[in-house]
Amino acid sequence: MIARLTGTLLESSYSLCVIDAGGVGYEAAIPLSTFDKLPHPGESVSLFIFTQVREDAIVLFGFATTEEKELFRQLINVSGVGGKTALNILSAMPVNNFCAAVSTGDLKALSRISGIGKRTAERLVVELKGKLSQDGKPSVFADVSGGEAINSAANDAALALEQLGFKREAIDKTIKTILAELPPSEQTSDKLLRQAIIKLNF
Repeated sequence: MIARLTGTLLESSYSLCVIDAGGVGYEAAIPLSTFDKLPHPGESVSLFIFTQVREDAIVLFGFATTEEKELFRQLINVSGVGGKTALNILSAMPVNNFCAAVSTGDLKALSRISGIGKRTAERLVVELKGKLSQDGKPSVFADVSGGEAINSAANDAALALEQLGFKREAIDKTIKTILAELPPSEQTSDKLLRQAIIKLNF
């Protein structure tokens, strides 16, 4: 699973970019918010990557920040929201504005996004409310004490487990249990991943 790409930006458009990493050109779909932060072609670039494995293809989605990547991951878990629609959302609204709209149930603001009708806006509110932290950083583990580093480790482990085929509901429950058992100094993504695999396979 590709989680991050660092290399030379070969080309970019409003929706795609190509990064040369080790002599291989990787194409990644990106939101407009990430395009705005890209350097000029020929310069060094580093993007956070969400790897989507499908039956007919492996698709890479690139993001300038971990917040964009995590929100994208949660968006595509919403019924009826695919990668294209998730990118449209990220292109239309900053992460903190979207989180605020979901938190307050602002269906009017959500419905103004391209590809989002009233029903989809309602699903976004119902399925994401409570999963987005108040500071605008989306995280299933936003209510877990211990700081941003631990929340990031938990989300990284959860993403890896999801790529391995485990169900999201079981993943969230298992990782929260492990976080409660481990001291903060041991709550690394690697340790969370290993212990979660053991528990989920038990």
